[in-house]
Amino acid sequence: MALMPKRVKHRKVQRGRIKGNATRGNTVAYGEWGLQSLEAGHIAANTIEACRIAATQYVRGEGKLYIRIFPDKPVTARPLETRMGKGKGEPDHWVAVIKPGTILFELTGVGHDAARDCFARVAYKLPLKVRLVARQQTV
Repeated sequence: MALMPKRVKHRKVQRGRIKGNATRGNTVAYGEWGLQSLEAGHIAANTIEACRIAATQYVRGEGKLYIRIFPDKPVTARPLETRMGKGKGEPDHWVAVIKPGTILFELTGVGHDAARDCFARVAYKLPLKVRLVARQQTV
């Protein structure tokens, strides 16, 4: 089952614009390795689920996967071959809004090579350019 909110304040929202870089959620917080977005965009709920399956199949119980994004924005769509007008369409699917610098997924309990291979499989399924980042040492 794809991710979606349990309840929302508004059923339909406007499209909006993605401006600037991520100021929150841009550091590796839970794992040792992170997958960071390099460009802005939307990631659908079923894409997040496909990435989760690809990553968990690769690590096979060795490491732990953390998902740092959640699809909380509804995207509406009109039925095919419908004339213009008659208002906005019904909610079709849910997306997560991604700014450049956002950490999408994190891994812990695996080495550098395993994390690189795992995130390469995940990156293939994503519509954005991403890169592998390591956790920064805090003093």
